[in-house]
Amino acid sequence: MFGPHSVPYALGGKQDMTTEHTVRSRSLRGVADRPVFARAALCSVLLVLPMLVAGQNPPPPAQAAAALQQAVSQNPGLADVIRQRIAQSGLTSDQIRARLQASGYPPTLLDAYLGAQTPGQPAPVPGAQELAAIQSLGVPGVATAGEILPVDTGLVRAVAGGRSGVFGVDVFQRTTTQFLPLLAGPVPADYKLGPGDQLVLILTGDVELAYTLQVTREGFILIPQVGQLFVSNLTLDQLRDVLYKRLGRVYSGVRRTPGATTRFDISVANVRANQAYVVGEVAQPGAYQISSLGTVLTALYAAGGVTERAKLRGVEVRRFGKVVATFDLYDYLLRGDTRHDVRLETGDVVFVPVHGPRAEVSGAVRRPAIYELRAGGSLASLIEDAGGFRPDAQLKRLSVFRLLAAAERGPGSPPRAVIDVALAPLPSSTRSRERGAVQNPGSGEQGAVPPGDPVLPVSMPAVVLQDGDSVVVDEVRPLAGQYYVSIVGVVNKPGVYPWQEGMTLRDLMLLARGPGVGADLNEAEVAHVPVDRTKGQLATTVRVPLDSTYLLERDSTGRYVGPPGLPFPKPGAPEVPLQPYDNVLILRQPEFELQRSATIAGEVYYPGTYALKTKGDRLADLIQRAGGLTPRAYGDGIRFYRQVNAVGRINIDLPKALRDTTSRDNVILQPGDSVFIPEYIPSVKVIGAVNAPGSVLYKKGAGLGYYIDAAGGFAYTADQGRTSVRNADGEVETRHKWLFFRSDPKPGPGSEVTVPLKDTSNPTNKAALFGAIAQILASTVAIIVVATKL
Repeated sequence: MFGPHSVPYALGGKQDMTTEHTVRSRSLRGVADRPVFARAALCSVLLVLPMLVAGQNPPPPAQAAAALQQAVSQNPGLADVIRQRIAQSGLTSDQIRARLQASGYPPTLLDAYLGAQTPGQPAPVPGAQELAAIQSLGVPGVATAGEILPVDTGLVRAVAGGRSGVFGVDVFQRTTTQFLPLLAGPVPADYKLGPGDQLVLILTGDVELAYTLQVTREGFILIPQVGQLFVSNLTLDQLRDVLYKRLGRVYSGVRRTPGATTRFDISVANVRANQAYVVGEVAQPGAYQISSLGTVLTALYAAGGVTERAKLRGVEVRRFGKVVATFDLYDYLLRGDTRHDVRLETGDVVFVPVHGPRAEVSGAVRRPAIYELRAGGSLASLIEDAGGFRPDAQLKRLSVFRLLAAAERGPGSPPRAVIDVALAPLPSSTRSRERGAVQNPGSGEQGAVPPGDPVLPVSMPAVVLQDGDSVVVDEVRPLAGQYYVSIVGVVNKPGVYPWQEGMTLRDLMLLARGPGVGADLNEAEVAHVPVDRTKGQLATTVRVPLDSTYLLERDSTGRYVGPPGLPFPKPGAPEVPLQPYDNVLILRQPEFELQRSATIAGEVYYPGTYALKTKGDRLADLIQRAGGLTPRAYGDGIRFYRQVNAVGRINIDLPKALRDTTSRDNVILQPGDSVFIPEYIPSVKVIGAVNAPGSVLYKKGAGLGYYIDAAGGFAYTADQGRTSVRNADGEVETRHKWLFFRSDPKPGPGSEVTVPLKDTSNPTNKAALFGAIAQILASTVAIIVVATKL
């Protein structure tokens, strides 16, 4: 509602303001505008300086305008950067002018950056107003989002490093705004006004007026026609009571009664900044400009957080030399309690002292860390601060490592002692009590459990911890470190399982979800750890009987449901106790295997996928089961593929395999074999570099040249030496030539002749080739002549 140039103005209807009123309004306008331009300069520096003065010391807010002018003068290319960002935004000139006018800026403020630079004209120099206007347009800033603020805004970012082992220290060492005060929305009801606050007074009814009022250093506001009011240290409700009296003297319609004809509203537009001091164990102690809505957490975050030496249980707020509040950060971090996070005022000192007694807890707790001890320092309270035990905690005993006093340390004696603490499980009635209190029977010790943390499931003696103690909560040993048994072989879920006293083979079989398909339940093999290892024994094995009661897959009547196999023994086998580290092997039935299958397709009477009867079934048996070959079948063109071990195609002489079932062509079938019998095709296809590609009728006894000639002969681009023939069975034969001898493949029915093109990328120099051959022959003849004369 109020832009960057908001001043007292008439909302309409009433034009009876006097000249004196206008002059006073103008004087107030100058007072109200100065902070706005200062903020614009500061925002401009935030946008520009990360790119211009990277690595230099940041200027304070008071010197932001001067630092901006210096930075702009040192970077004459800034105008081109602004022009480029505006062009990348996709906004038209009219849209930019409309947005500027809506934001309270002159619509022609950025016209110098809307087009290309005019040759011969000096580049425009942007100022604070131009840079602030660019930010209001939503155009990406000149600086990248990941760069550190170069201006001392009172907020710092901690250097990235490793996590601290002290609980609570890492909370403030993050690049976040979680502790910054919320500047939007109404101020709290208990907010007290002070110098620097900016108020907005609106009158409606008989008069329509609005005023922007700045609280002066002395704590006054100046209302036209009303005069000065002292508002420092007043809440808004108290100020409204004062305004009813003072405004009622000037505007007769301002009354508290329902019949009032003039109403007013007072609100805080901008809050002031207080100067607070943060000292003690913080990352960057000093004075900080903090919003008047800021609290102790805001000040700690502004100072970069606390150090590892800080006392988090007693952060003090000192005002006029007296401690007015003590904030226990553990209440906030563990329970979300911010009742003692007081709002700071100008001159307040936030002091973080050095920590008191501490103890470390590690092992099977939810938040292992170093904690400050409460008053009394009980063991139960430390476990509660750490979030309680993890589910894998042993909950039987824990150890407290304690530093001995200097007088107790001697030569050869360790400086630490170990205190063994026994834990006892709580009764179920105690664990079902209301969350928030854990009682330890016999000791009277109680502890408040933070919300969301589990109630401690054990009771422990009243052990008082000392500074430097280290508590170790033992974890349940992993499966590899405790007694176990294993089961392998034909079971549904083989693996390693924890051993329990009295465990039997039947219990282990139940954990393994019963025997698998093909299991032999006549007996099983159990391997024990040997008693005597003097002869190098690793295990002793025994065979134990099983029976049908080990079968778990049964119907509602108790009858076994599963594939057929060997008959299972009747019930009555004795129970087999297991020892730690036993390994049980469930055997497979001899020669047990699920069906193998092979596929036959093409010119047979009954194509399909057939299950093999035996491991010795052969190709001829499969063709016979498929009804034999049809009259149209071309046996020489059989295509046989084997999937086992990715063998691929195998050359088979099918006529020979059918004539002689003992020949090697009558192969034994394997799982996944595929057989295809093609149809007889009385033609040969010729493709590639021939003059008339096409199909030629098959002629028995005709060679390769016959089909090449029938296809018009070789083209001039043909590579005759690499001519190949693909037979109907998938076999490929290539033309061979050695010196003056040549071997041509012979096409059969359904074959395909391919004549490739010459490789013209690297032509052969025939003259050089013949010259080299002639030179070799001459050298050979000369050697022969010399040899014969010797």
